[in-house]
Amino acid sequence: MTSVISISAIVLLVLLFLKVPVFISILGGSSVYFLFNPHVNPILFAQQMITGTESISLLAIPFFVCAGTFMNYTGVTKRIMNFCSVMTGRLSGGLAQVNILLSTLMGGLSGSNLADAAMEAKMLVPEMEDKGFSKPFSTVVTAASSMITPLIPPGIAMIIYGVIANVSIGKLFVSGIGVGTFLCLSMMVLVSQMSKKRGYKPLRTEKMSLADYKAVIPPAIAPLCLPIIIIGGIRLGIFTATEAGAVAILYAIFLGIFYKDLTKEAAAKAFKETVSTTSAIMLIVASATVFSWILTKERIPQQLTEWMVSNIHSKYLFLFLVNIFLLIVGMFIEGNASMIILVPLLAPIAASYGINEIQFAMMYIFNNAIGAFSPPMGTLMFVTCSITGCKTKDFIKEAAPFYILLFVDLMLFTYFPPFTTVLVNLVY
Repeated sequence: MTSVISISAIVLLVLLFLKVPVFISILGGSSVYFLFNPHVNPILFAQQMITGTESISLLAIPFFVCAGTFMNYTGVTKRIMNFCSVMTGRLSGGLAQVNILLSTLMGGLSGSNLADAAMEAKMLVPEMEDKGFSKPFSTVVTAASSMITPLIPPGIAMIIYGVIANVSIGKLFVSGIGVGTFLCLSMMVLVSQMSKKRGYKPLRTEKMSLADYKAVIPPAIAPLCLPIIIIGGIRLGIFTATEAGAVAILYAIFLGIFYKDLTKEAAAKAFKETVSTTSAIMLIVASATVFSWILTKERIPQQLTEWMVSNIHSKYLFLFLVNIFLLIVGMFIEGNASMIILVPLLAPIAASYGINEIQFAMMYIFNNAIGAFSPPMGTLMFVTCSITGCKTKDFIKEAAPFYILLFVDLMLFTYFPPFTTVLVNLVY
């Protein structure tokens, strides 16, 4: 590794630690390379930024973000929450179980974990506190359940990974259904046990009447069909993963009109939020593409692959070391940014060990999700704590059982391929 690229990496890390916006930090590190390397034309800096955003597959990001915001602004979220209340109302933990199931189902609509965390922190945490749940517990459950969102189709992280590593986005979506469902169930079991010990009661103890079911379940059926439409359409070849995003927007608008909740004001807010969210993501994609190009030009991926293969002869040891590395990186660097920089490095190495590309992708995305939940710079932790007013130290203390659960789940996804590949093999 040359001295110039070493300085670039140091500048990038320093800026990130100083909490400079991610895309500015990456551009700052990249600019050092172009400024102090006389053998590289500075024009390539701008060209690579533009090139990084020109992939057709990336169009799926604004499409799915737009569909998710329309769902939030047209009353769909409220209908799904009522459905979750019916399904989990008699379980220990009551609203905490609603929180987890809502995140899982909303992951199939919004694709954004931060949007999901912010929504539930505003909507459910005050109500949970009114029901006797502690603020730290309510905040931790909200942040932890939001980790499921990027693992459920159409998670934005899966789209970005598929574009970078040239992996089928449709297969990632199918794998995400199994991974996200397993994570949802394991969290619900943990919350149930914790709730029993703390005396957190269910929402109700009696059975609901048929009339109650009819009032809640039918309005939620149409929104819950969206993931089925997306996966089914991609698998049957009706549309691509990118085109599925456009279909999702049309479906969201249809639901808004059908439920008579789509107003001009709601549509304007949805489009505004779509533009701001998409802009933030694409700025990171564009800037990280430049740094990824620098790494490739300096042959860092090839050198790292050669070193790994010659020194680490067990793929199981490689997977363990990658997990530790990604967990540490995820604590400091935003997931999408680290993905664009590191996937071109790690995916070829994983392939050289014969590791299934879908398994490695889901393992990588799950590591990013854990990083977003972890101190010192976990975005999910900061978003939920800032909204609920929970102290960071209380959050970390309350999250201890969840960290243990997440580590166990990570080991299962890492060393038992069926957890990530069985659905893909069945469908494809």
